Amino acid sequence: MSSQVIEGTVNFSNVTQHDVYNGQSTGAFSMTITMSEDDASSLSSLGVKIKDYEGNKQRKFKSKYDIALFDAEGNKYTGEVPYNSRVRLKYKTGPAHPVHGTPTYLEAVKVLEEADAPEGAADF
Repeated sequence: MSSQVIEGTVNFSNVTQHDVYNGQSTGAFSMTITMSEDDASSLSSLGVKIKDYEGNKQRKFKSKYDIALFDAEGNKYTGEVPYNSRVRLKYKTGPAHPVHGTPTYLEAVKVLEEADAPEGAADF
């Protein structure tokens, strides 16, 4: 279970507050990214299940522990990572499960290129 890295584009980011499902906290932080075909096939070869959404390969990475966040220069990053930002994730894989595949545990996020928040997003 050594640490590995992967790059992708953020679809969903819950790295400052726990993910919520059906109105209940899951007790975990998470980030879902879209990745390249090459990265998706290398994860698949490890037994990690990859979702195909509108032709894009996606994976959700989770952690029950605080996630270290950094900007492109390696300085501490604060706040939620905006949708469509380019990121590099540091993660570990866990033991394979016969039905759910190999889990991916998120350790750190490096924001390589921060996307602009959509107009009016702060008003929500």
